[in-house]
Amino acid sequence: MNRRTFLLTTLSLTAAQIVSTEHAVADGYPNRPVRIIAAIPSGSANDVIARVLAQRLSEKSSGQFMVENMPGAGGTIGTGAAARAPADGYTLLIMNQDFVIQPLVKSSVPYDAFKSFEPIALAATAAEVIVVNPSVPAKTVKELMELVRANPGKYNYASPGHGTSPHLASERLFRLSNGADVVHVPFQGGAPAVTSTIGGHTQILHITLPLVAAHIKEGTLRPLAVASSKRAPLLPDVPTLAEAGFPNHEVDFWTGLVAPAGTPKDIVDYLNKQVGQVLAMPEVRDRLAAIGFEPAYTRADGFAKHIQTESAIWASVIRNAKIKAD
Repeated sequence: MNRRTFLLTTLSLTAAQIVSTEHAVADGYPNRPVRIIAAIPSGSANDVIARVLAQRLSEKSSGQFMVENMPGAGGTIGTGAAARAPADGYTLLIMNQDFVIQPLVKSSVPYDAFKSFEPIALAATAAEVIVVNPSVPAKTVKELMELVRANPGKYNYASPGHGTSPHLASERLFRLSNGADVVHVPFQGGAPAVTSTIGGHTQILHITLPLVAAHIKEGTLRPLAVASSKRAPLLPDVPTLAEAGFPNHEVDFWTGLVAPAGTPKDIVDYLNKQVGQVLAMPEVRDRLAAIGFEPAYTRADGFAKHIQTESAIWASVIRNAKIKAD
């Protein structure tokens, strides 16, 4: 191919991409309601981000974006429904790290984390925090570890469900790394796990900060450490796990938007651009920061790489923690 032919081909491809994107907008996408499936209960971290995005995307477009909660089975019910939906841009999925974890801990799931969806954009991250019911006589993670070791089987921890990232992170921290005998109590989502720990039915909780920030402020839950690599702005006096003497236990919550595989690239590109603009709004950034989230927008290809990396990380955790598939 000579240089003139190469340039003409390149210009033709570029023009085709522009026309393709303009075609989607010219056709009025979205010209009917777009549902964002949240495969978790209302009030969970993903649900919060989904509703922020839905509101702002609706304001910025000719369509209406609506959140549909579809919880159950560690998020696989809603995720499976999204995977089976028409690839036309009118069904999206808000997901987090459990999206890549569930295929690793279940013998069968109704989707493939890499083949069933088109990544649109990483949206936000948040710190994970270890909290306890105030009745627990431990003010630090070290004291908590000593307490549970001295009382094998007496203390329990809540999680949003078997095979969720808080479950795996807790198993790695307590049982695998420190030989602590604690009882796992799984719930259907983060909100009921929080409610149980506030009520004292469960004593320990490793959970996303936005779900417990208000309860920490009210004093109904006591924070011991954050599992991030740096301290959380909302909890400047709470140490990281590494600072507390427990390194190599870093884990962050992350959430993003995907569409069923085969969704036209021009629609994916359009949505990626819109999500980026929403997350750049000062009022959105301030709203998210106030509850413990940090915007983390990426291009679609960057998000695809993030999903691959996270899958490899959690596969290692599952293997080392000897979590069996159910």
